[in-house]
Amino acid sequence: MTDIEHWLSKHQLSPVEVDCAITVMLKIIDGKCKMAEQEKTVMAALYDGVQAFHHTLLEPDVHRLIATARHSEDEAVKLQVYEQRLLAETMISRPVMKAFKARIRQLGLLGGA
Repeated sequence: MTDIEHWLSKHQLSPVEVDCAITVMLKIIDGKCKMAEQEKTVMAALYDGVQAFHHTLLEPDVHRLIATARHSEDEAVKLQVYEQRLLAETMISRPVMKAFKARIRQLGLLGGA
């Protein structure tokens, strides 16, 4: 069991928090995430751990886009990620995203405990 799997076994994420994790992954791929590199690595691992989890706001196809974008330099794919990131950021309010990040820090995922 990985550290992320262990953490997730102790800390259940709500569907909207899964949407937040997906959005952070889109931001990482799009180059708009302001987290430290170590935190980006942890968040990418968190995304990998929650891909199959229920989420409510984003379309299921977002996972296919992320999988493609992680291994692509194609400008069309980059544009799709950019557009999906913007859409996700309009669907998830700043307070919800901030609460998600604060919660995972408090629970020790990002060393904020």
